[in-house]
Amino acid sequence: MHKPLFTFFSVVICYLCFQVHGSEERPRHILLIMADDIGIEGFGCYGGEDYNTPNIDQLASTGLRFTHAYAQPLCTPTRLEIMTGRENHRNWKYFGVLPPEEKTFGHMMQGFGYKTCIAGKWQLQSYDPPEFPNAEQRRGSGMHPRDAGFDEYSLFHSLHTEDKGSRYANPTFLRNGQLYESLDGQYGEDLSVQFILDFMKRHQEASTFVYYPMALPHWPMVPTPASDTWKTPSKRLEENTRYFPDMVEYMDQLIGRLLAGMDQLGIRDETLILFYSDNGTDRRIQSNFRGQRINGGKNTTAQTGIRVPLIAHWKGGIRPGLQSELVEASDFLPTLASLAGKPVPEGWQIDGVSFAHQLMGQKGTSREWAFFWYDPRPGWDKDQFKRSIFALDHQHKLFSDGRMYDIRGEGLCERLMDLHQLTSEQRRARCKLSAVITHMMREPMSQVAKFEVNAFGVPFN
Repeated sequence: MHKPLFTFFSVVICYLCFQVHGSEERPRHILLIMADDIGIEGFGCYGGEDYNTPNIDQLASTGLRFTHAYAQPLCTPTRLEIMTGRENHRNWKYFGVLPPEEKTFGHMMQGFGYKTCIAGKWQLQSYDPPEFPNAEQRRGSGMHPRDAGFDEYSLFHSLHTEDKGSRYANPTFLRNGQLYESLDGQYGEDLSVQFILDFMKRHQEASTFVYYPMALPHWPMVPTPASDTWKTPSKRLEENTRYFPDMVEYMDQLIGRLLAGMDQLGIRDETLILFYSDNGTDRRIQSNFRGQRINGGKNTTAQTGIRVPLIAHWKGGIRPGLQSELVEASDFLPTLASLAGKPVPEGWQIDGVSFAHQLMGQKGTSREWAFFWYDPRPGWDKDQFKRSIFALDHQHKLFSDGRMYDIRGEGLCERLMDLHQLTSEQRRARCKLSAVITHMMREPMSQVAKFEVNAFGVPFN
């Protein structure tokens, strides 16, 4: 080929590759960490004042910190949504159950040729104790971790509830098909991190996807190996909210251990890390946040229950900074597909919107709203909750019963609005969010959601 012509086509091809893929190579390894029960007030990088989290804060300062990330108010709703890319009213059956017919991001990444691993908390196969009414209809009805798209797994709260044992001191784990019960003297989160680093070591030459749904800092609030009380073995399962700061700080130490382990393996620069949380902080916990004393909002639809951290880090691949675009749990599956350079498999119904372009500083479609269908019933100890359907954007949150809140700002405040005194701009926002709810409450829906819609509708006042 004539040299100038060859040069011309080379430039065109490089330009097209840049437009499609961006200027950076794709990460060889992806590590998704999801903490259990902690909102943004738990981290100094968001304005928290009570807890020492230097490793996570360092990830935030040298990576991309999202200011408007959301999750469902409870763990199972978020876990279903993040793994399937689908809103809860599409696939909800019971608390603690991932329907076995669902497809997960494990299946997807496995199909893309990644080696896949999960370690930490499962709680998606069986939840109700045997004496709970109608438990026989639900026990064991969810997805076994061996069927969830992961080549290797090490998980607590697998199988039936009475087999789960401790998640912290003397833990019980189901690891690649073998149940290890009451591992005396061990700490569950230590074992999870060891399992992940061992997996990374054995597969460092492959492309890997690791999902680490942490136990910390979920109740029971008990000593960690860094607590003084840990030195007394008989007190290692002693429950007291005073251990919560220890749990948050040990969570951060585990992140540091993972980072150090990846440095030792020489894969840190090839690894994109996402740190997220499944819901807000336990309601028994008070924290100082930006000069205010606030209560944790877990279980509630308040901002303290659903506004969570999201930090992305890839050395050399993600520019440090802040990102104010909306992100919700369903967005992770299509984001992982984008990071792999693949489309979501054909025929998969998802609700998520990829935020991969935001990670790479590229142009793309971003969320204008986030939708929530929240009803953790039926399930043991879940009768205390009721259904909530709502949508939000950067400024307002609207419920299907007509309540509307002002949620402006990067904090956790919200203000109930007087519907009789809305400005024209606020009325337009209300119309927009009500249209979102109406649009989203369409097929496909699970039998649970269909029953509720048929029985109660989705009213607006």
